[in-house]
Amino acid sequence: MGLIVQKFGGTSVGSIEKIKKVADRVIEEAANGNDVVVVVSAMGKTTDELVSMSYDITERPSKREMDMLLTTGEQVTIAFLTMALIEKGQEAISLTGWQAGIKCEAVYGNARILDIDTEKVQSSLNEGKVVVVAGFQGLAEDGGITTLGRGGSDTTAVALAAALKADRCDIYTDVTGVFTTDPRYVKNARKLYSISYDEMLELANLGAGVLHPRAVEFAKNHHIPLEVRSSTAQEKGTLIEEEATMEQNLIVRGIAFEDRITRVTIYGLAGSLGTLSTIFTTLAKNQINVDIIIQSMTEQDMNNLSFSIKSEDVSNLLEVLEANKEMMPFQRVETETNLAKVSIVGSGMISNPGVAAEMFAVLAEAKIQIKMVSTSEIKVSTVINEKEMVTAVEALHEAFKLDERKPVEVL
Repeated sequence: MGLIVQKFGGTSVGSIEKIKKVADRVIEEAANGNDVVVVVSAMGKTTDELVSMSYDITERPSKREMDMLLTTGEQVTIAFLTMALIEKGQEAISLTGWQAGIKCEAVYGNARILDIDTEKVQSSLNEGKVVVVAGFQGLAEDGGITTLGRGGSDTTAVALAAALKADRCDIYTDVTGVFTTDPRYVKNARKLYSISYDEMLELANLGAGVLHPRAVEFAKNHHIPLEVRSSTAQEKGTLIEEEATMEQNLIVRGIAFEDRITRVTIYGLAGSLGTLSTIFTTLAKNQINVDIIIQSMTEQDMNNLSFSIKSEDVSNLLEVLEANKEMMPFQRVETETNLAKVSIVGSGMISNPGVAAEMFAVLAEAKIQIKMVSTSEIKVSTVINEKEMVTAVEALHEAFKLDERKPVEVL
């Protein structure tokens, strides 16, 4: 016997029929003699629909009230799934995030989990029940209901697995695993059978939507075996582990990409030592995430600073900069929109010099202009024109031989 945490995403529970099929997968795991905790997302496009309706009321909805609204989606799913389990003869109980003891910081819309009191979940497991927990939510220090940001149900599942010392955490999705790139855009994308925590964390942070970055962080920090699997197909998924045990010959293991990127350039910043610290501390306090950063000094001992952000954050950024102009004076701000970020990721880069040069050569051959570059030991990111994003990904996917097919492993 063991303890298994299963997570099912919105598309996997998008209808009553799908929920009944999920119930069968849960019962199958329980029939193997395992205790089972199930974490679910809201059904289908429920969250998007709720967000859309809120903007019919106001262009700037309260973040606290948005969290109150959006958490209702997962509550619907846990009730339906628990009903389906009971109807099929499996004892079960549904718990909201706060009922499951998930305690979060008081940051509405993007809270982090601080602690989990597992008493209620564990006592229900001891009674022989499957425990169905609402993902994406928790209770803030100030008593409010918070959400963990989009994709936060992954984080809920892995955090629960860590707190309960689970034997495994399975992430069920509408795809069969983690692919070399998004198969919706690149037809030759191929499923990987294993990938390291570090590689998966880079891909998740760089736009790969199959897993939430915080979930990968939790899994890495707590050594939780993590597998991304199909909610419908009976085949082996992708194992996320300390070091990839298969396909070790791949220098580049995956390509991530993200559209709706904006380059922001601040001209005429004072050249003092504390300027950068002041700017980025201020942006962080206002929940504005900055990615690629480039600084240059002019002849007048002034700095020009460029960085990339998500386009949805531009209006907030400009407001924050203007409001804090006295403590970080600058001459003007310019933005360039309709950009995308394309990144190659692979632990093989550490011992193979020249990977970045090859990437740049491939993009040059495709006549794609590179506007910004960022590197780490296992990734190279470039900012390019959004309209050239898919062309760039296809060219890089072919150049690094990521489309070479491997046999499907059936369970």
